[in-house]
Amino acid sequence: MTLVEQPNGIKTSPSRWMIRRDELVWLALFGLIGWSIPSENDAAQTFISLFAVFQLVEGRLAWFSTMPGTLTSIGVKLMLGWLLIGYTGSINTTFYPILLVPVIAAATRLSWLGTFVVTLAACGTYLSFLSFVDFRNLAVMWDELVLRLAFLPVAGNLTYILAEENREGAKRAREVAFQLQAANRSLKEAENAVRRSDRLAALGQLTAGLAHELRNPMGTIRASSEMLRKTLEGSKNEVALEMAGFIQSEVDRANSLITRFLEFARPLPLRRAPVALADMLDGAISQYEHASPRPDVAVYKNYSPEIPPIAMDREWMERVVYNLVMNAAQASQPGSAVTVKTRLLEDQRQAEISVIDRGSGIDPKNRENIFNPFFTTKADGVGLGLAIVSKVIDEHGGKILVESDPGKGSIFRILLPLVVEQTSDIS
Repeated sequence: MTLVEQPNGIKTSPSRWMIRRDELVWLALFGLIGWSIPSENDAAQTFISLFAVFQLVEGRLAWFSTMPGTLTSIGVKLMLGWLLIGYTGSINTTFYPILLVPVIAAATRLSWLGTFVVTLAACGTYLSFLSFVDFRNLAVMWDELVLRLAFLPVAGNLTYILAEENREGAKRAREVAFQLQAANRSLKEAENAVRRSDRLAALGQLTAGLAHELRNPMGTIRASSEMLRKTLEGSKNEVALEMAGFIQSEVDRANSLITRFLEFARPLPLRRAPVALADMLDGAISQYEHASPRPDVAVYKNYSPEIPPIAMDREWMERVVYNLVMNAAQASQPGSAVTVKTRLLEDQRQAEISVIDRGSGIDPKNRENIFNPFFTTKADGVGLGLAIVSKVIDEHGGKILVESDPGKGSIFRILLPLVVEQTSDIS
């Protein structure tokens, strides 16, 4: 169904009974043919009327747009054309161009071979009347008969060429439209990334300034709490002594949080050196196994031996893997396991580290936000762990990808380049 654009820009479907321009052309053509047929030739008038009705009905039924419908339509038009020619002078008729209708229909809808077959069928339809003709009374000369037959394939071929060019043009237009849509999506994603980067940069500057301002009073509070605790050690005021201990532990916790803020806000001072990937992973897993408290979840190792040493900052990458392993363990059921797996990608230019768990998974609505700073679903979380993980991997020229199925687990994939490109890292 063709859509009609209204002045307000809204496209609507035309009424089923509204006469289209192409239908007006067909009505005019069949009307002229009917007008030129003698009125006493009722059979020919009937056939041309049926031809006109079928042509109009065909354009309004979706089934005729299918291949079976197209072949049926062409067959019906060949039959009606044969009947019209038979009742208007047979081989001597002046209405032989009616056979152009099925030929043009084939040229606009079928392949070159299909057009060729239908053209042969149209020529055969016309030549079939030679078997009913007395050659002594043949009004059409042989040279004219040949010209009439040649007219059908020439018209069919030219129509097919034009239709094929139109189809190719429409195909290219669709491809360009898809490319423009993809480019538009990429542009919007890039704009969103730039805006997000600007917000993060501003947030990082604010965080760094605030952290520096907080460090001094926090240091004074901690020193004061230590002095207070030493003063109270010989006294019997256990409540005050306990409160002094609380102050000191909370100050340490706040200092740790400030340190994480600064780690996220400042450029990372990477100290790259060739490191065996398995050694780095063993160090991170060892940190997890000695952490207290930690979940009752084991870690299985599945390392590929073909990965060469990679230039990286071992300390930072150990923290990345430790963070991912701890998160995976916290999302898993007690007694289950987390797998750390490595492999060399097919392009031989990247190594992949996978941290796999069979835990609760990530809610799809949260998946795009897990690397944003201060986003967390944990009651006691800060939301900087995965943000720092993403930043460290970006600084190494790598990528981090996430696959997650709620209720079945998650896979965090780290892709690290084997060859480090020139960067301006502070060493």
